Amino acid sequence: MSEPTPYEKLGVSENASFEEVRDARDLLLREYEGDEAQQEAIELAYDAVLMDRLRARKEGKIAVPDRIRYPERLSTAIPAALQNNTQRRSPSWLSNLLDSPSQQDILISLGIFAALGAASFFIPVATTWLSFGLIASIYWLTRKDNRFGRALLISLSGITTGVILAALTNQLLVLSRLLGDGSFPSVIQMVIILLIMWLHACFLR
Repeated sequence: MSEPTPYEKLGVSENASFEEVRDARDLLLREYEGDEAQQEAIELAYDAVLMDRLRARKEGKIAVPDRIRYPERLSTAIPAALQNNTQRRSPSWLSNLLDSPSQQDILISLGIFAALGAASFFIPVATTWLSFGLIASIYWLTRKDNRFGRALLISLSGITTGVILAALTNQLLVLSRLLGDGSFPSVIQMVIILLIMWLHACFLR
């Protein structure tokens, strides 16, 4: 039994319009939602149909609408199917962890942690500002997905990472020794910790 053609995989004829091919692809993707192997096969068949249409147009066999000429802009070194597969293979845990905050959220959260950093210059009490930073981080993360446990873990991860990085600067930041009293964390190191906490709170979820 011969291998089905890309048109047969999509369930369309070779004379089908671009809209029919696209709609067939979308319908099959919804039908096999969650089945990555089937969805990959559908995308490969769709890409093969587009490339077949492009070859036919170059040979003067058919006239292809302008709206589907984008395959001409694909790199010859990297096939469209390979580019699509690379995008689909990004780890799901990474996409679930990273966040894309709005500009307003970035500025508001940055303002909160910047205020804490500025306050630490005038009242150098590390435990106070770390506590406020932890509370702000948990609040900011909880408002995204309303998951307190996850917000707490990410916030603790942020404060731990910040403390480790600040500790590594203990021998490198001469400025921190000049401004501080030799204790850990110094004012500069406190700002580093709050910066790391802000990055966790703003760009993770």
